[in-house]
Amino acid sequence: MKLFLKYGLAAAAVVVLWTVIVRNVMGVGANSTANLAAPILFNLAQIIAIFLGMIRRQRESGGITFKEGLKTGVGISFVYAAAACLFFAIEYLVVGPKLFIAEAAAPDEPLGRVAVQAFAGLFFVSLILGLFYSTVISFMLAKRLPR
Repeated sequence: MKLFLKYGLAAAAVVVLWTVIVRNVMGVGANSTANLAAPILFNLAQIIAIFLGMIRRQRESGGITFKEGLKTGVGISFVYAAAACLFFAIEYLVVGPKLFIAEAAAPDEPLGRVAVQAFAGLFFVSLILGLFYSTVISFMLAKRLPR
């Protein structure tokens, strides 16, 4: 559990830092082309966190199986997704509705529904991508059984 928290929160810290620096310090708006780098950066942070978490687990136990690697990666992804959603929920409470200006939703949809869809999308997409990344990385790092 400590491993999940350490690496999941580290990946979420990248999301927090990017958002705070780019939006608040540099003043980049939600519709700016500079925000195209965010999904790439967020996915790289998640991949690196999963990889480093699995390497750490591998060092501690002398090797990991595919199943252990998958559990480790999904656990890290869950913490990452929950922490990122919590950060954006707090930001929504502080900043208000202008956080969702760039969301692709019908203009007459209630803001609460748009917020719930955005948070659910962030959470579940992070988990699905985390499962995919964990599968690939576990396959590369898992110790093979002798035949």
